[in-house]
Amino acid sequence: MDAGIQLGPWRLRQAAWSGLGVVVEGLEGRGAPADYVDAVLLSAAHRDAFFALVDRVGLVVCKGVRGDDDALKEVRGRSSRGRLSQGEFFHHDGCTGPVKPRVVEIRCPYQDVERYTSTAIAPFPEVVEAMLHELPAILRAGIGDTAIDPDLLQGTVSRAVRRALSPEEQRAYLRRVDLRVGAYREPWEMGETRFIANANGGRTMQHRRAYLEPHTGGRPNGRLLKRWPAEAGDPLDAEACEI
Repeated sequence: MDAGIQLGPWRLRQAAWSGLGVVVEGLEGRGAPADYVDAVLLSAAHRDAFFALVDRVGLVVCKGVRGDDDALKEVRGRSSRGRLSQGEFFHHDGCTGPVKPRVVEIRCPYQDVERYTSTAIAPFPEVVEAMLHELPAILRAGIGDTAIDPDLLQGTVSRAVRRALSPEEQRAYLRRVDLRVGAYREPWEMGETRFIANANGGRTMQHRRAYLEPHTGGRPNGRLLKRWPAEAGDPLDAEACEI
């Protein structure tokens, strides 16, 4: 997909990618800054066009981002082998608070420890259809009316899965959902930041913390950072930091 944005003297340099969203390797043009996210994409001159791109394609992944990470907040979410946290289920940011941000940015900063836990990103409401399709038949029979608001239906399905399945059965179920809906869940690279369309009048995405293998615990894991770059003052709340 051609991002098609002229950013002053630069254009987005896209990676070859046929999956969900757009993957950007940097900027084309002489003198492009290393911190091209803050210096160019989120600058006053270009932020509206960039956020419109995120709205249109759902996900923009930017690689090799250098610069100051102090404007982002650390993600605190954590799961145990015996219990899944809410962040392991697909969700929009801000769904329980007064602010549902237009765009969510999640970044893997340069650090000593690699990030091995993935982040799955999937289109909504298609992900709800995938959740229904992958639901075990015995649970599917108890869901009742599926012709309801997708958010309500998703909550009903998630509660049924939590009640009936063991933790690793829940994770295996969510991995099947990932595959059916075509979720983006590529391994994190240091210096990578992902812009996710979270709330708009068209195409939105949900995300979750994804264990692509059985969760055995005890393994060091690199940290992630997050912000809501389209919101005035970035009113990121504690609930949103748990993915």
